[in-house]
Amino acid sequence: MRKLITATLLATLMAGSALADTKLKLVEVITSPERTETLKSIVAKFEAANPGTTVEIISLPWGEAFQKFATMVSAGEVPDVMEMPDTWLSLYANNGMLESLEPYLEKWEHTPGLTERALELGRDVNDTAYMLPYGFYLRAMFYNKKLLSEAGVAEPPKTMDDFVKASEAVSKLPGKSGYCLRGGPGGLNGWVMFGATMAGDNKFFNEDGTSTMNSEGWVKGLTWVIDLYKKGLAPKDSVNWGFNEIVAGFYSGTCAFLDQDPDALIAIAQRMKPDDFGVTTMPKGPSGKAFTTIGFAGWSMLTASQNKDLSWKLIETLEGPEGNIEWNKRTGALPVHKSAEKDPFYASPQFKGWFDELADKDVVLTVMPTYLEEFAFFKDSLAIKTTQEALLGDITPEDLANQWADYLTKAQQKYLANKK
Repeated sequence: MRKLITATLLATLMAGSALADTKLKLVEVITSPERTETLKSIVAKFEAANPGTTVEIISLPWGEAFQKFATMVSAGEVPDVMEMPDTWLSLYANNGMLESLEPYLEKWEHTPGLTERALELGRDVNDTAYMLPYGFYLRAMFYNKKLLSEAGVAEPPKTMDDFVKASEAVSKLPGKSGYCLRGGPGGLNGWVMFGATMAGDNKFFNEDGTSTMNSEGWVKGLTWVIDLYKKGLAPKDSVNWGFNEIVAGFYSGTCAFLDQDPDALIAIAQRMKPDDFGVTTMPKGPSGKAFTTIGFAGWSMLTASQNKDLSWKLIETLEGPEGNIEWNKRTGALPVHKSAEKDPFYASPQFKGWFDELADKDVVLTVMPTYLEEFAFFKDSLAIKTTQEALLGDITPEDLANQWADYLTKAQQKYLANKK
């Protein structure tokens, strides 16, 4: 009997020790100081609810995140939970690195309260939830009311022609430009939006898998962006601008227009008075429609995790209504819970542009072909290199379109072949 009690006590002590030694690794890749502090705050609540468990947060700078995370994986440093951008989902899900969240979502009390779009996009690969989106990134147009007034522009542009005319007027002011062009990392969205809007169609592929990117319409759209830069309607150094530079270019008054997601609102609202800027729908093209990109990011569990139940509990804390709304108020994404619509924060005038877009039947929400394994490289490497070459005049718009079409055709036809 004494031996049994001793054995039981020893087992209990060992279990307690194992619990105390439990450490989860969490990687974030869309980083900023504000986001990291918010993440730490939510994670602290998880740690408090799960005594003995600690979470190591690894922050990768977005501009280098794709390469740095790939290096981590090749070195065997795989986290338990990671922030998953939509453009990476197919690559890691199809490589068998991501755990299906379906068994957990089936039992989760908050699953019925998720928006249909959240579940649809989370199941983008093989109709399986390899990630749970935490928010949507929908582009709308910021405009500087002071600069437009100084330039004699009466109202924000409703059409692409209006946009060019307004940009020309602002660019005549000393040291000012019309558009904060994102020519560096993360700039693909702008090219796709304006390209599709001028083309009047956001179709990426034909039925046989050939890319439409070198079609007459898309070439017209890509040329439109290149001409905007060459005419001096965007700052000269914007050929290298990423997220931080375009946002700073807007709130500093360097340029009058910025197409961005709600996450840009955080820095802008801190530095500009509410009456000095507005957010409106993206300008419409010759077809009478605007093709606005919608992206998403979320949390994924890695199959290599040795603590899957705890990893799900961490995702639960991050994705539950309380954590999700707290996170998105600081990161600027639109939340995934239906209940968020009742939150006073999202009823503010600053969010009107995005909600107007969602309600406008002539704004076509455009989802990138992120299901392609090759898309992450296309977005984060090939697209940056080729668009910069086009802006600087090293290649023609047709060369740009042909390079994109060639790469995407191979990726799409491979995808179609694998589906058979």
